[in-house]
Order: sequence, then structure tokens, then C-alpha cells
Amino acid sequence: MDIPVPAPSAAKHGVHTEGRAASEVLQELSDSFTSDRISVGDLIDRLDSRAHGVLLLILALPMCIPNVPGISTIFGVLMIAPALGLLFGQRRLWLPRQVRAWTFPRAAFCRALGVAIGGLRRVEFLIKPRLSFLTRWPVTSAVGFQTLLMALVLILPIFGANMPPGVAVVFMALALMQRDGLLMLLSIPIAIGSIIYVYLFTKYGILVAAWLGNWAQDALTSLNLHFF
Repeated sequence: MDIPVPAPSAAKHGVHTEGRAASEVLQELSDSFTSDRISVGDLIDRLDSRAHGVLLLILALPMCIPNVPGISTIFGVLMIAPALGLLFGQRRLWLPRQVRAWTFPRAAFCRALGVAIGGLRRVEFLIKPRLSFLTRWPVTSAVGFQTLLMALVLILPIFGANMPPGVAVVFMALALMQRDGLLMLLSIPIAIGSIIYVYLFTKYGILVAAWLGNWAQDALTSLNLHFF
């Protein structure tokens, strides 16, 4: 089920990922922009059919380090589109016209990519094509569902819940880009751990909130009895 997104600049300025290291792809992507601001549509048009993996990598890498509060919610929302694309088997990433028109500063984008590229170069020698059938349809449908769950976890305002789903999505993105099925499998326990963390945080958060509520109520009752 392909939904192509034709663009005049895609063929001329496309960034191809086939058989290339992730750091090399990101570096070429960074160097391909010259204007002060970059539109989401232009970013997507410069990527080939593995736009899902590259975009997920760009969105997930900042989640793996301490960042500005609230940014995980924004990036989590942006992850929904490539997650749905994987879930429904779209080779080309489709985005609404309004979203494609969104822009962001080139300098900040390239600076973030530069940090990511440095980290990737230290570990990407471990990533290589293997168990490649796990990175193709219909298995990628399950990958899309897992990514969607991680995006929803990132959207939730839960303390300390950014890094585990961010790491899981980074693993999935690199696996898609490099056709590394083993790396894809390694993302599963991290994703499960993220969901368990959210469950435990919510469960015990509610218990603590209830205990504090009861304590405050008892304290107010004691004060009322003392003064009246």
C-alpha cells in the first residue's frame, strides 16, 4: 500500500540510504540544506524509501540525552506519522500538507545532527545487515505498532520516561536503515521495559498521591480540632 509523495527536488537532491552507514546518511542530509530554515516537506523529500527509519532516528536521538522539558511530547507526536507508515506498509512517508509546511532553523537542526553523528560513528561498526527479513514487510507492521506505543509513552508527561522509549526507537530506526534484524530484536525488551516503567510509575504514583491526600486531610482535620 504505497502512497507516493512526488517532489521535484527529490530526484535531484535525494539522500539515498541503501547500504550506507547511518552517520554518513545524516552527514549528507545535514550538508544538503543551504537555506536558513528547513521545511518538514523538504526534509522528507530528500530521503528515499527508508525515510521512516531516518526520520525516526532524527526524532529519537534527542530523547536519549537530557533535554528541554516538554520536547519529548512534541517529538512523540511527530513520531506518530512514520509509526503509522510502518504499520500500514507505506514505502513513502505521507504527511498532511500543513505538517509538510512546518519549518525549523537549519543551524539548530545541523548542530543536533552533528552531535548524533559523533555518537553513531563510535558504535555503528557493530551494526550490519543480518536477519534482514525482520526489517521488511509484514514484520515492519509490528515494528510500526511498537513505535506507535513508544511515541505514546513519550507524549505522556512522566518523569524519567524519555530515555527508554528513545533508545528503543533509535534501535528500530538503525535496524531499518541498515537492515539489521538482530538490532530490531534487541529493541523489543527495551520497549517492554518502557511500558513496564510507565505502568509502575502510574500505579505507585496514584498510591503516593492517595497517601498524600489522606495525610493532608488528616492534618487539616487535626488542625480544625485543635483550633475549634
